[in-house]
Amino acid sequence: MYHFIGIKGTGMSALAQIMKSLGYEVQGSDKPNHFFTEDGLVEKGITILPFDENNIKEDMVIVKGNAFTESNVEVKKAMALNLKIYTYQEMVGRFTKMFKTITVAGCHGKTTTTSMLAHVLGALKGCNYLIGDGSGFASKENDFLALEACEYKRHFLEYSPYYAIITNIELDHIDYYKNISDYIDAFVSYANLAEKMVIACGDDPYTHSLEINKPIFYYGLDEDNDIVAKDVVYSETGTSFDVFVEDNYYGHFDLPLYGKYMLLNSLAVIGLCYYERIDAKEVAKSLKTFKGAKRRFKENVIGDIVTIDDYAHHPTEVKVTIKGARQKYPDKEIVAVLKTHTLSRTKEFADEFAEALNLADKAYIMDVGVDREEDGYDDVTYEVILEKLENGEYINNDMVDKLLEHKNAVIIFMSSKDIYVLQKAYEEKLIESQDK
Repeated sequence: MYHFIGIKGTGMSALAQIMKSLGYEVQGSDKPNHFFTEDGLVEKGITILPFDENNIKEDMVIVKGNAFTESNVEVKKAMALNLKIYTYQEMVGRFTKMFKTITVAGCHGKTTTTSMLAHVLGALKGCNYLIGDGSGFASKENDFLALEACEYKRHFLEYSPYYAIITNIELDHIDYYKNISDYIDAFVSYANLAEKMVIACGDDPYTHSLEINKPIFYYGLDEDNDIVAKDVVYSETGTSFDVFVEDNYYGHFDLPLYGKYMLLNSLAVIGLCYYERIDAKEVAKSLKTFKGAKRRFKENVIGDIVTIDDYAHHPTEVKVTIKGARQKYPDKEIVAVLKTHTLSRTKEFADEFAEALNLADKAYIMDVGVDREEDGYDDVTYEVILEKLENGEYINNDMVDKLLEHKNAVIIFMSSKDIYVLQKAYEEKLIESQDK
C-alpha cells in the first residue's frame, strides 16, 4: 500500500491517480477542506482520509508532499516505524525512467503545455500524463509520459526526460533562488538531462543564455527560431497561424485559445510533433479540440456576466489572462480580482502585479494568502499592490456585493489557492439577483 501524505496537492493528486491507473494500491490523507484536485481522486476510487497517525501502518510505503515535515503526525509516525519515505519528486523520478518522458518546465505555461501534449499525443500516439492541475493517468501500453516539471528547489532535477521543454525563464520562487543567474543555472542542469533534445521558447531572452551540451531547438514568433508561427490572426474565436520548421512549411493550425502565450505553448507541442514525424493535419485536427487545462481560463456565463477562474499567481500570468479576456470579450468591462500567495512574492513583484492589474478596467485585491512562515516580511499586506492601482479596491469574502455592481462584464478570479470561495459566493448571489 502506498500512502500519500498531502494527497490533495496538485502534483500529489495526479501522481496518486497515475499509480492507481498502473495497478498500485493507493490511499492518502489531507485536510478536510474541499480542493478541486480531489475530484479526480474520488472518480478513481482513491480513499482520502483526514490526517491521523493511525492511518500509518507497518507495511506501507510513504509518498510525502513537500509541504509536510516531521511536525506532521503521519510523517512522525512513519519515521518512528522506519518506513520507506519518498518525496513527491523522488517518486515521480522513478516513473520518468519507465517511459519516453516529456518534461515541461518554465515559470509560466507548464500546465497548459503539458495538458496540450497529453491531449494531442494521447489522441495520436497514446500518452500518459501528470499535470499540475491535479490530473494524472497512465497505461503500460503507452510509450510517452507528459510531465509538468517544477523548478522550485531544483525538484525537476530528479527526472529523466527524453524531451525537455522550456516555456520561459523568469525569476520566481525568490524564497529559494538568490537571483536570475541562480535560476538560469538550475535550467542549465535541467536541460542537460534531456536524452534526445531540448525544445525552448526562443522569444524568451534567457533561454538563449543556456550553455548546454544537448541539441536545442527554439520556437516562437521571431524569424530566427527553428519553429516559427507566421501569418498569425488573433480573433474572438481563437488564434490561427501557419507553422514553419527549419524554413519548411509544416501546416496550418487553428487554436481555440487566446493570446500570444497560448500560441507559444502550442508551438512547443507542434514542434515536438514535428520531430516525432507526426502528420501536421492530424496534429491540427487534435489541437482544434483542446479545451484547456483545469483552472486555466475556466469560464461560466451567467446572463451578461462571464466569470473566469484562473490559476494565475505571477504578474506575467495575470497579464496574459487579462489580455486573453480582452481578446475574447472586446465589448465587455474587464474586472480583475487577485489573491496573491506568499509574502515574499507579493512584496518583490508588487510593481509588476499592479502593472498587470492596471490592464483591467477595474481591479480588486484580496488579503495575501500565507502558506508558510517567511522572515522579514511582517509589514507586507495587500496594500503594497493596492496603492499602485489606477482603479483598484480591496475586497474580501464578506464584500461580494461590490462585484454585483458590474454589468456586462468579465470577472476574472485569479489565485493559486482558494479564491473560489469568493467566486462561488458571487455566482450564487448573481444567480439569485437575476431570478428576482
